[in-house]
Amino acid sequence: MSKNEATALLSEMAVFVKVVEAGSFSEAGRQLASTPSAVSRSVARLEKALGTRLLQRTTRKLRLSDSGKEVYERSRDIVNAAQAVMEVSGRFSHEPQGLVRLSVPKAVGRFVIHPHIPEFLALYPKVNLEMRLDDRYIDLIDDQIDVAIRITDQPPPGLMGRRLLNIDHLLCATPHYLAEHGTPTHPRDLKHHSCIYLGEEPGDSRWKFRQGSKVFTVNVQGRYAVNHTGARLDAVLHHIGIGSLPYFTAKEALQQGLVIQVLPDWAFKTNYCGDAWALYPPTRHLPHKLRVLIEFLAERLR
Repeated sequence: MSKNEATALLSEMAVFVKVVEAGSFSEAGRQLASTPSAVSRSVARLEKALGTRLLQRTTRKLRLSDSGKEVYERSRDIVNAAQAVMEVSGRFSHEPQGLVRLSVPKAVGRFVIHPHIPEFLALYPKVNLEMRLDDRYIDLIDDQIDVAIRITDQPPPGLMGRRLLNIDHLLCATPHYLAEHGTPTHPRDLKHHSCIYLGEEPGDSRWKFRQGSKVFTVNVQGRYAVNHTGARLDAVLHHIGIGSLPYFTAKEALQQGLVIQVLPDWAFKTNYCGDAWALYPPTRHLPHKLRVLIEFLAERLR
């Protein structure tokens, strides 16, 4: 394909990006002030020119083919580059605008991200935010997500990211519970206590601890397992037992003296500990609305 032929397809590429992000021809047509049939013809011209099927059309939704994913990523870079060109003359005065779709694990979203959202919306009145609280795996393209916050060692292949904060877990109980049942001094003592754990996987009841070079694992048991950190905190506050909690969930109760950290000299390790990253598709031209959101979160959570 010649350079002139590629240039002639720029508008079709932009329409294709809009279809993927809107999720349908009709919604893309509405946003582009066009008709669904005109949008469909534009995508068909791009498919014909490239000699490949970009979208798999079903009765319920549009899905990208394997080649469609790569074409979408390249086309999105072109659209973002065009937007960057428009922002050059007033990069620091240009007001970011548009919708940002953000995916966050449930507990992190509720306790860590959500409290800062009112301030962000006030700072950027032309940016709208759609936050999806979901612990399942999210494909940024298929699920039409702009930014995903996930706990990971580093950005997975195919994604870029920025580290936001470290997620630590600890054990807590009320002074009332500990006065009645005793305070553990070693992880092995937990065998004799009612423990409140996640309960999603068999390994969730195998608690792992580290103290220097020493590592200790104990199988705990209890009458209550629940896969929501807020519910586990509430159970702890009702003296049901010793609960595993992210620090951000327990922080306020710890500061108020409502709960006490158990085994503070031992590091409590779970699969849910680690760094929280803001992940996004690789691009040289990150849209202004995404850039300000990521910078804002990094600043507030630093």
